[in-house]
Amino acid sequence: MTASPVAESRSSARRFRSGVRGLAFGNPFYAMTLGRARPRALAVVPPDPWPGDAATGGEIASGVFRLAGDTLHASAPTWLPLGMSEDFIAALHGFDWLRDLRSLGGDGARRTARRLVASWLDKHDHWHELAWRADVAGRRIAAWIAVHDFFCASAEDDFRGRVYASLARQIRHLGRAVPGDLAGEALIAAIKGLLYGAIALPHGDKRPEPILRLLDRAIDRQVLSDGGHASRNAATHLAVLRHLIDIRAILRSAAIEPPQLADGVQQAIDRMAPALRALRHGDGGLASFNGAVSGRPLLIDTVLTQAGARIRALKHAPASGYERVMAGRTLVLMDVGAPPPAGLDRDAHAGPLSFELSIGRQRMIVNCGAWPAPSGRDGAVWHGALRSTAAHSTVTVADTNAIALADGGGIARRPGEVFSARQEIEGATLIEAAHDGYVPPFGLSHRRLLYVSDAGDDIRGEDALVPVSGDLSPRPYAVRFHLHPAAHASLVQGGDAVLIKLGHADGWRLIASGGEIALEDSIYVADGISRRRTQQIVITGNTGAEETVVKWAFHRERKA
Repeated sequence: MTASPVAESRSSARRFRSGVRGLAFGNPFYAMTLGRARPRALAVVPPDPWPGDAATGGEIASGVFRLAGDTLHASAPTWLPLGMSEDFIAALHGFDWLRDLRSLGGDGARRTARRLVASWLDKHDHWHELAWRADVAGRRIAAWIAVHDFFCASAEDDFRGRVYASLARQIRHLGRAVPGDLAGEALIAAIKGLLYGAIALPHGDKRPEPILRLLDRAIDRQVLSDGGHASRNAATHLAVLRHLIDIRAILRSAAIEPPQLADGVQQAIDRMAPALRALRHGDGGLASFNGAVSGRPLLIDTVLTQAGARIRALKHAPASGYERVMAGRTLVLMDVGAPPPAGLDRDAHAGPLSFELSIGRQRMIVNCGAWPAPSGRDGAVWHGALRSTAAHSTVTVADTNAIALADGGGIARRPGEVFSARQEIEGATLIEAAHDGYVPPFGLSHRRLLYVSDAGDDIRGEDALVPVSGDLSPRPYAVRFHLHPAAHASLVQGGDAVLIKLGHADGWRLIASGGEIALEDSIYVADGISRRRTQQIVITGNTGAEETVVKWAFHRERKA
């Protein structure tokens, strides 16, 4: 990985903006401008249907915080713990984990929530660059208002007064800080917090038109024509859809008139729901493309239910760059798109033309997963390694990424062209896709054909490395198929084939021509935290002066 001039320029710009914010918001007089309003209650408490995780709530109650790939053991967090990534600290200050305590339930969980909120008020009820960053403040404002009935409504007057006064101050600050330099999901999180505060606090601004115009502009930039999110990250897509559902709910709760103010929100929800369904596996989790973690199926189910969209999952998402093939119990998801644009590419992966395969509820072929935090402890190493081309079920040439990645996140060099086409004939599906990411370093274009039979029991592929320019010296290549940890593989037929077993289900046999087959170790990180050992099937060889072609096929072997 290399730090590109563009990435260095962005870093310098961020440091400059940070200095400006410090001068504007960090001086001792700024706090005086936030006012001393002390509301006594909320005017509106929006519905909050999102399920927490009771097990996670139990860990928090015992002083264990697992956020953004890091773990902190502290019964009373310092809120700016040393050694934790910026993403971890942002998630800690965002308070979305209050729902986990709510899911745990009971007076003990409620007291823990109040103790932690009081601790935050003692230490951070004044501007801090990260704790009061616009997206972090937006998440915190929305969480405190949405989970109000759990931790605040029945508390003592003094505690409730401190919470309401802090909300008023944070909301006034947020109105000055948005949009700032925010982009993507972070911008929509900040806008949501602004809307929650404007509507829920008694002295808030009941005229949401300016905020909704800002939201409409963000939606136009982020939600693509097929409903996919511009980041091409299914977890980010899920988060944005959830924000929009929350925004719709508080507008409805407040009976905002005229109703067409929320038309853009509803239209975005209607487009995003089927696109999200398209990126789910049979186990209910999300596919591992471009930095997405699998997520909790219960939460994904709830988001789709709340969206209210009954449309089936998209099969063909050309704007998002994904193809979905469902045949019998076999599901294939394939990445056929270009990297996301600058500003939304921090977690983008270099896995062009990679695919994932599941049978029923069992994943079989996967990408290696994602590590969401690029800093702190092992985060930078794992974030970079899992973004690499070799961590995906696709073709790697000379152990080089097909898309050059910048240090710390982002894309340093994009492919000039990514192509895809889909045909469906008598129930069978053929996908043809290509990218030129290997042209600059090696003069090679990669083309992949993927065929799925109508019954889903015959999957065939062809990978071609096509010389197009430059030095055509032989280069080592590897066609990789990373296996889910529940799939067990063994070499058969004297090493010419691989038999894959999925528990007690039917087996699958891989055969190939054009290279040598081997089994190697691999790693799988579905949740952004847990590293699980697994295997990968690797077909290797060397390119030649002419087109290099590797053909492979997975055939189901049914039990007798």
